[in-house]
Amino acid sequence: MKNLIYQVAVGPKKDLYEICIDSVSKYCSKYGIEHIVQREPVLKIVPKKSHRSSEAISRLGYLPIYEKENAFDLLGSYDNICIVDSDIYIKHNAPNIFDQIEDYDFAGVLERDMPLTKQYAEKIKNYSKAQYGSLEKESAFNWNKLGADFYNMGLMLCSHKLKNYLDNQTALEFIQRPEFERFVNGEGQWRWSTDQTLLNYWIKKYNIRTKNLDWKWNALYRGIKDEHLPEAHFVHFFLSVHIPKDRKIADIIKDVCK
Repeated sequence: MKNLIYQVAVGPKKDLYEICIDSVSKYCSKYGIEHIVQREPVLKIVPKKSHRSSEAISRLGYLPIYEKENAFDLLGSYDNICIVDSDIYIKHNAPNIFDQIEDYDFAGVLERDMPLTKQYAEKIKNYSKAQYGSLEKESAFNWNKLGADFYNMGLMLCSHKLKNYLDNQTALEFIQRPEFERFVNGEGQWRWSTDQTLLNYWIKKYNIRTKNLDWKWNALYRGIKDEHLPEAHFVHFFLSVHIPKDRKIADIIKDVCK
């Protein structure tokens, strides 16, 4: 099997990203996985009628949150591609994630399936209503007391068969579909949205065959209870506000990812 882990790290280098990317590189070497780190923007997505803050675009001149979809252009060249955010650290003893894809087109971790802290559980309940509540008539989200069954798109495990849902479009053409324009523009409740809302909407609307991965493949640092971190395979440092400012990133990761 020809497998790839794809990451994006555009803009100024950050210690957190570089340490995490290095852990991914070692993981890929261990399992014979190809590793690509995109360092320069390719898609350069800019809203047609932006409702986002000027800072969201002016910082780099485009929305970097959509750059990782560039990996979709490589789906025809690999059996499977795992798109991994550059703030995800892979532990040295993590199993091979590509054993998880089986006969599905996409696999990811549902945030509500994680062993969440009380605070974060409340947060995703509100997030669900804001991001997906108005989409119920268009996409078949399932809801429970914690909110919608949305995937955290910091980690996306994709089979080459996902290409069938792109309708022969390039990654750029895909993001620029008219049905996605409201998400890219950041209209209403999507003003602060990332690619996560767009991709969850797409997966649900087109009935893409998905597998719910165990939370251990995308453990949200300070989103899940700390006592569960030793069980995780991949640790996602997804919010910089939760990373102590008075300690070196390397030391924090060393303690968390033993």
